[in-house]
Amino acid sequence: MKMTKEAPAKKTRNRANLEIRRAFKNFVLENDHPCVMAQTVFSMEQVELHAYKDFGSAEAAGKLIKDLEEYVANYDFESNDFRTFLAVFPDSPKYSEIEFEKRLWKQLKALNKADSCDWDARVSSDPESEHFSFSIAGRAFYIVGMHPGASRKARQSPYTAIAFNLHWQFEKLREMGTYENVRDKIRERDKELEGNINPMLEDFGKRSEARQYSGRKVGEEWKCPFHHSK
Repeated sequence: MKMTKEAPAKKTRNRANLEIRRAFKNFVLENDHPCVMAQTVFSMEQVELHAYKDFGSAEAAGKLIKDLEEYVANYDFESNDFRTFLAVFPDSPKYSEIEFEKRLWKQLKALNKADSCDWDARVSSDPESEHFSFSIAGRAFYIVGMHPGASRKARQSPYTAIAFNLHWQFEKLREMGTYENVRDKIRERDKELEGNINPMLEDFGKRSEARQYSGRKVGEEWKCPFHHSK
């Protein structure tokens, strides 16, 4: 069999992705990140990381939806193992929290527009509802926006990024009887790191989780810029 050399562009891209992964592993593991779930998936190499250009663009959404569809199609929902999808935008500048929030929702809007699947019927598509969760490829996801300019240390990632965590994982924790313990441990560790518990955190079903996605502390007057229209 004739062996072919790896294309220079692909080789450079793979090297860059390895450096990005290493930076995120250090952010989570070496810095003792308060989210024990993030620590688990990184330590067990259960993070699917992809790099994209032009945060907030339709072009990024087109590539992102294909990768997320494949991620959902290949996910083992019979297993107790958890896996996170991490979309990284390494060429992004350092955003203010306001600018990051605007671009995050712009990206999610474009992602929803590119998604041909119906909204997951197990959650609400109304961002004002306490049962809202973002749906991609027919599955509900909890979105975690991160960037270097975040005010919370747990969100100060080395690069602009979006972590996509299946809601199924939280339901699985409840089924296993460990959800409350994991939740309380994360909040306790976050308090130790920051000095106080993230005021935006609330359990699913109590208030719309859309308020938590960007990581910015928002007031009572905040309105989600996303509206599902399909």
